[in-house]
Amino acid sequence: MHRITNTGRVNLGHLFWLRSLAIIGQLSTIAVVQIFYGAKLPLPAMLLVIALEMFFNGLTWMRVAQAQPETNLELFGQMWVDLGALSALLFLSGGATNPFVTLYIPSLAIAAAVLPWTMMTCLMVFAVACYALLSYNYVPLNIENPANLFDYFRTGLWVNFMVSVGLIGWFVARMSRALRVRDTALADAQQRHMRDERAIALGVQAATVAHEMGTPLSTIAMLSEELRDSAAHDRNLAPYAADFELLEQQMALCTSALARLRSRATEPSLRQQLDEWLASFIEQWRLRHPQVKFAQSGGTPAGMWIDDPVAVGQILTILLDNAARASSDSVSLQASAQGENGTSTLTFDICDRGPGIPLTLRASLGAGPVDSTQGGHGVGLYLAFAAAARLNGSIELLDAEPRGTRAVLRLPSRASAAPKGRAARTEQSGAA
Repeated sequence: MHRITNTGRVNLGHLFWLRSLAIIGQLSTIAVVQIFYGAKLPLPAMLLVIALEMFFNGLTWMRVAQAQPETNLELFGQMWVDLGALSALLFLSGGATNPFVTLYIPSLAIAAAVLPWTMMTCLMVFAVACYALLSYNYVPLNIENPANLFDYFRTGLWVNFMVSVGLIGWFVARMSRALRVRDTALADAQQRHMRDERAIALGVQAATVAHEMGTPLSTIAMLSEELRDSAAHDRNLAPYAADFELLEQQMALCTSALARLRSRATEPSLRQQLDEWLASFIEQWRLRHPQVKFAQSGGTPAGMWIDDPVAVGQILTILLDNAARASSDSVSLQASAQGENGTSTLTFDICDRGPGIPLTLRASLGAGPVDSTQGGHGVGLYLAFAAAARLNGSIELLDAEPRGTRAVLRLPSRASAAPKGRAARTEQSGAA
C-alpha cells in the first residue's frame, strides 16, 4: 500500500530506468551514425552532454534509495533536465531536421501522467520554445553521402516512432495501472472505515443500554431471590420453585455479561487454547438457551490457540443465537482446522433447521443493519461480520442440507504453544 500511494517514488524510479535506457540509446545511435553512415558529429560536445546525464542519473539513483517521498517539484526538475539534455543533443545533430526531434512528445506524455497541469504547462512551453529555437539555430549534420539523406531520415523516423510507442505504452500504462490500483485500495479502505464507524456507533449504544440495564437487572435479581426463598415456605409458590431458580440463573448470566463488558473495556484479551476455551464457551451458551437441542459434531482440533477469545466468543454467540431463534429443535456446531507450517485456518460451522435466509436478504446481511421478515434487524450479524473482518477472518452464509442455514466462520490461527507467563495467567483466569 505504501508503494502504491507513494506514486512520486514509483515515478522517480521509472524515470531513472528510462534515462538509463535513453543514455544507452544515445550512445548506440551516435556510434551507428558515426561508423555506418559516415556522419561527422561534434563528439566531444555530445559526449559531454551524455556524461552530465550519467552524473545526474547517479544522483537520481541515490535519491531513489532514500525513504523520503519525492515531491512534484523534484519530478518537474527531473523532466526539465531530460528535455534540456535532449535539446542540447538535437542542437549538435541537425536541430529540427533531426528525425528524433519528435521525442519531445513521449517526454511530455510522461509529464502529463505524473505532474499537475501547472507544471505540465511549464514543461510544454519549454519544449515548444526549444523546438522553435532548434528550427533556426543548430549545428548541421555533416554526412559523407548526402544523396542518401532522405533514406537516413526515413530510417530515423521509423526508429523514433518505435521508441515513442514503447515509451508511451510502457510508462503511461504502468502509471495508469498504479493509479487505478491506488484508487481501488483507497475505496476499500474508505468502505472499511465507514463500516468500523457504524460498528463503533452500535458499540457505544450497546454500552449505554448495558449501563441503563444495570439497575433493573439488580432489582429483578433481588425479587427472584426473594420469590425463590418464599417458595420454600409457601405452598402456593412451591410448584414454581424450579422456575424461580431458572430465572435466577438467567439473571446471573445477564449480570456476568455486564461484568465482562466492563472488564473487557480495560483488560486485554488473553490467548487461550481452543479445546479448553470452546468447552467453557459451549457450557455458558447452553445455560442461556436451555430449551435448544444443541449438538457438537466432530472433535475439537488439538494444539490450536485463539488469539482473541473474547471477539471469537462474541461472533459465535451471535451466530448461535440466530440459529437458536430460527430452529430451537436442532442447532449444531463443528470446529475444524486446516493448514500447515504453523499457520492454520480455524473453521466454525454452525447449522440450523430453520426456514433459511432468502437470497435477496442474504446479500445484504453483514453489510449493515437490515430488517428481516422474522422480526430481526440484522444488527448482530453486522457486528459479527465487522468483528470477523477485524480478526482477518470471514463469515459465509450458505444453505444447509436438507433445509436451514449454515453459517461458516473462518479465522486465522497458529498451532503453537502459548508463552509461559500468558499461559499461567490464562489458567488462573479460567480457574477464577
